[in-house]
Amino acid sequence: MAAAAAVVTPSGLEDGVSRSRGEEAGEVVVERGPGAAYHMFVVMEDLVEKLKLLRYEEDLLRKNNLKPPSRHYFALPTNPGEQFYMFCTLAAWLINKAGHPFEQPQEYDDPNATISNILSELRSGRTADFPPSKLKSGYGEHVCYVLDCLAEEALKYIGFTWKRPTYPVEELEEETVAEDDAELTLNKVDEEFVEEETDNEENFIDLNVLKAQTYRLDMNESAKQEDILESTTDAAEWSLEVERVLPQLKVTIRTDNKDWRIHVDQMHQHKSGIESALKETKGFLDKLHNEISRTLEKIGSREKYINNQLEHLVQEYRAAQAQLSEARERYQQGNGGVTERTKLLSEVTEELEKVKQEMEEKGSSMTDGAPLVRIKQSLTKLKQETVQMDIRIGVVEHTLLQSKLKEKSNMTRDMHATIIPESTIGSY
Repeated sequence: MAAAAAVVTPSGLEDGVSRSRGEEAGEVVVERGPGAAYHMFVVMEDLVEKLKLLRYEEDLLRKNNLKPPSRHYFALPTNPGEQFYMFCTLAAWLINKAGHPFEQPQEYDDPNATISNILSELRSGRTADFPPSKLKSGYGEHVCYVLDCLAEEALKYIGFTWKRPTYPVEELEEETVAEDDAELTLNKVDEEFVEEETDNEENFIDLNVLKAQTYRLDMNESAKQEDILESTTDAAEWSLEVERVLPQLKVTIRTDNKDWRIHVDQMHQHKSGIESALKETKGFLDKLHNEISRTLEKIGSREKYINNQLEHLVQEYRAAQAQLSEARERYQQGNGGVTERTKLLSEVTEELEKVKQEMEEKGSSMTDGAPLVRIKQSLTKLKQETVQMDIRIGVVEHTLLQSKLKEKSNMTRDMHATIIPESTIGSY
């Protein structure tokens, strides 16, 4: 397990990155070292260990029926769609583990919206100075960086701390004074390590303290070894013991096809085989090259001879080709005039047929008595209509006369009704 996790830069790059300032422009230039391309593999292995500490196999994989990712799952491209879905699922689970409510993404959600939500949650505690399109592929150093940061936040939220390492106790047959000194040095180193651990905000083990501790232990052991200057073993007993144990010290090395030494031997064998085969085949190839060059020279000389012999025929052929092209041009021009004239002829014939049809219709109408019959029928219809109109006019006149007479009688009746009798006038 990677006990000491280094602090990752916002861009996800740590190993193999060097910064230098330009003398003239004064800008910071980031130069990636040779190890930067492999740093994401280290981050991915640390991420797997942190996920195991968060018990993601029980809380996430078994509940969602997901396969556990490999140690380099997000570092290498295998299936971008599956990797992107796994990345979104892990990120949502880690955000929820860190105490922030986050909905679990689905397969048909908008990937841009999902990535923006994840980055907004990440930027609340960390920096992410890279475009969101880097996460759409589902793999790469930026994906490993985002998941590693979210895993660290989740470990902080649950209160996980890296414990002090426990070293195995070795039984040393030394003087008590040396043991007391070693214990004192170990206690001092442990105290320094505890102080460094409490001061560390990220709760990670300081590698410098571990290096100092191991260095001091090595110095103590070397001091103890320097004290032993004389050997108490007997040479005869040592030789007898060597003869007794010698048959058991035979080492059998199993050949592994994946070993680089075997590959190197095979490469040397293939190289020697290629060189021996090249010596044999080079002579045949040289002979073949000489024969091909001689045949090409013969073919060129014969071609020149044939061209000289058939030069007048070639000129005649070219003249015939020129005459043929001129004849084809004239034929095309004449064919174009014929087509135009055929079009005019077809138009004239159509107009003639129309005129003939009109003449036939007029001649048939002049000899036929159908128009006279039509005229007679129309006259009879007009007479009938005039009789009907006369009847209607008479009826209307009669009604008018009746109305006038009725009005006159009403007027006279009114006039008689308004005359005052003379007896009434005399009384006055």
